[in-house]
Amino acid sequence: MNKRILIVEDQFLIAMAIEDAVLELGHHVSGIAASRRDVERLDEEADIAFVDVNLLDGPTGPLIGRDLAAKGCCVIFMTANPESVANGIEGTLGVISKPVRDLDLISAIEFASCRCEGRAGLAPRNMKVFEPSYQ
Repeated sequence: MNKRILIVEDQFLIAMAIEDAVLELGHHVSGIAASRRDVERLDEEADIAFVDVNLLDGPTGPLIGRDLAAKGCCVIFMTANPESVANGIEGTLGVISKPVRDLDLISAIEFASCRCEGRAGLAPRNMKVFEPSYQ
């Protein structure tokens, strides 16, 4: 089943690469946001969100991820600073380190899609999956 995927990333080229992978796999991009305010302005709900930690408005990614997860969104952090969320963020699935290779990005999309459907799925090999208490 196709998923609505939110991309929270302030680097344009990275956001476009994620968007291309999402569309290539047959999913829908519900929006691209570069800050917490951008996320709040989006009307569409998302099934999955890929969230960077450091955005235009600072290190707001963990707060955004927690808020999206509280609304039932499957959240994966994608960041060059994985240590900033290494202990997990309530409700989120995990963190994958940037730069993200194409195959790992595809695996992350498929993993999040499985988790949204209540299935286990296979996480990318370089993704740290948070403890079950955070999911």
